[in-house]
Amino acid sequence: MSDNPQTQKEQPRRRQARGERRIAQLLEAAAQVFCTTGYTAASTNAIAREAGVSPGTLYQFFPNKEAIAIELGDRLVHEMRETYGEALAPVDPATPLEQAVGAAVDRFIAFNTEHPVFFALMHGPDLPGGIADAHDQLHTTLIGRVEGLLASLMPEAATADVTRTAHVCLGIYKAGLELVLTHEGAERTAYVQEIKDVLVRYLEPLVGDRPGRG
Repeated sequence: MSDNPQTQKEQPRRRQARGERRIAQLLEAAAQVFCTTGYTAASTNAIAREAGVSPGTLYQFFPNKEAIAIELGDRLVHEMRETYGEALAPVDPATPLEQAVGAAVDRFIAFNTEHPVFFALMHGPDLPGGIADAHDQLHTTLIGRVEGLLASLMPEAATADVTRTAHVCLGIYKAGLELVLTHEGAERTAYVQEIKDVLVRYLEPLVGDRPGRG
């Protein structure tokens, strides 16, 4: 056995890296199981089987499926925050409404189609407490971001009107998202365009005449 200090430092790092890879493997398997069966019907045995490991290996990292779901949800929420930070930044008031709405919808749809488990976890009927709390925090922050985007498009609007409009926009998007995720190919593309059209037509009379419209 080597007493080399450098070797002694590298061994824990290698073990940690292996552990992170195993956790990522288990989370990926859990995402697949949750999408296929839903959270309630999922089991740790099914997740271990999907990951190609024994249940004992899974329990080295997670005590139960709730812990897996919460860790997966935490990582997805973090990524989602980064996504909507980019998607919902205030825009130049001269930006065409169709462009502002289209860019925001495209980024959200891309995230949700790349991570379908996000919808499965956030909208399931039996969410773990940790995910339910994260969902509430995400919703509150998301409304704030939508308000920021709308305020740049509706500078004359009262704060209460902007907040109400933000809630309606988010409700429209969430309703349309379920349709998007249950279709593929050309039909999915068509439903995405429908969401954009509904939002633009809803916002047009509220946004009114702005610089650059014309």
